Amino acid sequence: MIKVNEIKLPLECGETELKQRTAKALRCDESLIKSITVLRKAIDSRDKNDIFFVYNVAAEIKGDENSVLKHSKNSKADLYEVKEYKLPEIRRTSALRPVITGFGPAGFTAGLILARAGFKPLIIERGSDVDRRKNDVYGFWSTRKLNTESNVQFGEGGAGTFSDGKLTTGIKDPLCKKVVDEFVAHGAPPEIAYSATPHIGTDRLGDVVKSIRNEIISLGGEVKFNTKLTDIIIANNAVQGITVSREDGSAEDIETDTLLLCIGHSARDTLEMLYKRGFNMMQKPFSVGVRIEHPRELIDKAQFGNFAGNEKLGAAVYKMACHPEHGRGAYTFCMCPGGTVVSASSEEGMVCVNGMSEYARDGENSNSALLVGIEPEDFGGSHPLEGMYLQRKIESRAFEAGGGDYSAPCQLVGDFINDRKSTKLSFVKPTCPTGVTPGDIREILPAKVTDTMASALGKMDRMLNGFALPDAVFTAPEARSSSPVRIVRNDIYQSNIRGVYPCGEGAGYAGGIVSAAVDGIRCAHAVLLDETDDW
Repeated sequence: MIKVNEIKLPLECGETELKQRTAKALRCDESLIKSITVLRKAIDSRDKNDIFFVYNVAAEIKGDENSVLKHSKNSKADLYEVKEYKLPEIRRTSALRPVITGFGPAGFTAGLILARAGFKPLIIERGSDVDRRKNDVYGFWSTRKLNTESNVQFGEGGAGTFSDGKLTTGIKDPLCKKVVDEFVAHGAPPEIAYSATPHIGTDRLGDVVKSIRNEIISLGGEVKFNTKLTDIIIANNAVQGITVSREDGSAEDIETDTLLLCIGHSARDTLEMLYKRGFNMMQKPFSVGVRIEHPRELIDKAQFGNFAGNEKLGAAVYKMACHPEHGRGAYTFCMCPGGTVVSASSEEGMVCVNGMSEYARDGENSNSALLVGIEPEDFGGSHPLEGMYLQRKIESRAFEAGGGDYSAPCQLVGDFINDRKSTKLSFVKPTCPTGVTPGDIREILPAKVTDTMASALGKMDRMLNGFALPDAVFTAPEARSSSPVRIVRNDIYQSNIRGVYPCGEGAGYAGGIVSAAVDGIRCAHAVLLDETDDW
């Protein structure tokens, strides 16, 4: 096959014209092209008067590909080979089942690989299955009664289940394709395989995860919900088993010599237990900030000009970063077009927020995290969990500022810029389902964060017209974008406790659905290879 990059297609054209334009790019007769596979599709909206799609395609050619390629003299074309995923060599000989704790992206991809290799993994998840979990989450949003074990952070699918199912990632690992292919095979929209901004949607991701769970079970694996890891049994510096607690309060010891810790970034009590058990851990930078909400039409207009509202374009996305003078870096993250801000608390007496979009992305507002990096020297101490304690302090202050009933504190962007407390809102209606309380977010977030945000707003407004809209709404705090802790592991993916594999976002080795899922595959491979180290 031949890969051809940067084929431009106007909005009024259909994808049926791709074959013709590919033939033109290769300077060959269209009849020589047997088929076209779209590898990537993006929107070029730099010129608001001339917005078009840009495609990378793979063309299956009749005859000699090298001759066609040479004749084309196209620097944007090259030979292309589809690389198929293969399991590594299986060396594992243990008769004990590997255990995975956590059924988020790292946990369910690791479980899928181990199940297909014939090792019938046992997966425990402290939260509920996705159907019951939805009831728990929507129940919290309507009644403000928090289930600390089944919520936006905990349960089948992990924290990403109540986001956007966003699959954009900054890593360049070839296993990214494997992750996306698995999602498609289990019912995700096919276009995520080639979209430049792929997303599954909160309303669809649950069914995808259930399908993955069903395959694991069909292969002999087991998934136990409402089952929480409470202790790790260690002897001779190696894992011998784990202790779990069930919803009814009963406990059980489970024997294993292999434990994959896919705990997610919010399992703070688990991190405290691991620290007490002697696991090597270290502080890790993380980010904190707010969710900023604008009218979706404003963002669409800013990105697409007169093309805003075109069905082919859908809701507009943005991604920005800047480094204000004498400040630290600020950036937007997890942008949710046509989405909502959601209350994402997992501990009593604490408030944090996140963003969520359904597949259609047709809500009234668009929102994004506006974040500033926090370095370990800002944590206030040297304890490995100091960053986590800082997160708790911020979320506790937010709970108090919101009124103590899980309402989230908010502030108009104009008031924030002018350093005055908000007492009322304007025409942008906040979407946080537990409600908002106007106030001053400078009372919640560290001064270094708010000072950087204030400097960044003007720069970002010049990148995206209207970003610093005075009537836009800040909702705080967004504090769970990544883990503030890393559970140290070696080159064969094991911690200082033999047989324990720290994995995914909660262990400090990923930062989103795809990167966590890739890390899950990598750790599963390490289990199959069963390598040893000099202990």
